[in-house]
Amino acid sequence: MSEAPGYQISNDAAKAREQYSVRYFMGPWAPGLVALAALQPGERVLDLACGSGLIARLVAPQVGATGRVTGLDINAPMLDVARSLPPVAGAPIAWVQGSATAMDLPDASFDAILCQQGFQFFADKPAALREMHRVLAPGGRLFFSVWKAPGPYQIAIAEALERHVGPDVAKKFRSHRLVPDRETLQRMLVEAGFRAVEVRRSAMSVRVPPMESFLLGNLSGSPIAEAVAGVGDDRRAALVAHVKAALAPYTDRDGVSVPDEINIGMGRK
Repeated sequence: MSEAPGYQISNDAAKAREQYSVRYFMGPWAPGLVALAALQPGERVLDLACGSGLIARLVAPQVGATGRVTGLDINAPMLDVARSLPPVAGAPIAWVQGSATAMDLPDASFDAILCQQGFQFFADKPAALREMHRVLAPGGRLFFSVWKAPGPYQIAIAEALERHVGPDVAKKFRSHRLVPDRETLQRMLVEAGFRAVEVRRSAMSVRVPPMESFLLGNLSGSPIAEAVAGVGDDRRAALVAHVKAALAPYTDRDGVSVPDEINIGMGRK
């Protein structure tokens, strides 16, 4: 989840994030990131900025009972959600609260690190990459994803927030899509000591329910939840109507299908 100051969420928001954002926006991308890692039985894996542990739960069966999985996140409410979810087969999962820039983990203690949509929130990204390099064993692999840019859904929400809630709230919402570009990611990986560096683009369309039943629930699982809840029913209704109109080209009778893109950074120690 978040490392950036001010991008924390409450207990209720953490539960809503699992229901909306993780299910619809993180979930579709997660299997592809895990597949790139080509994990083997017995490997030790770190799910960095794990949130509610989506990646950790996917990799545990792959590394099996002889493997080890650790989920690390700075946000305690997200780890509470992770611990509350049903256990999965395979490796046991240890949930650890901590910062990506100063992990209380031993040197060379993991064979692979996966980080889905957490890197953009690390306040000191070079320091986080150095920490990842430190805790990887020789030959260990790193795989992380970040959004490539705002998609139509995020653009529509940001514009609606600016008009109906306020510019500061819109700015905070936009922050999760403010990410380094491909060339910068490559350079940062190399400077942190990684070899066999690659940054790969991936694209898909993500389907979500109609805005009337989805949008406010989705925003209730974000750091702007209190700001949206505090503006009153009329302005929230206007927010939903604004986003619905903006997404009309992507809408059918079953919901909304919006294109999205990510960059996947990879490297070896």
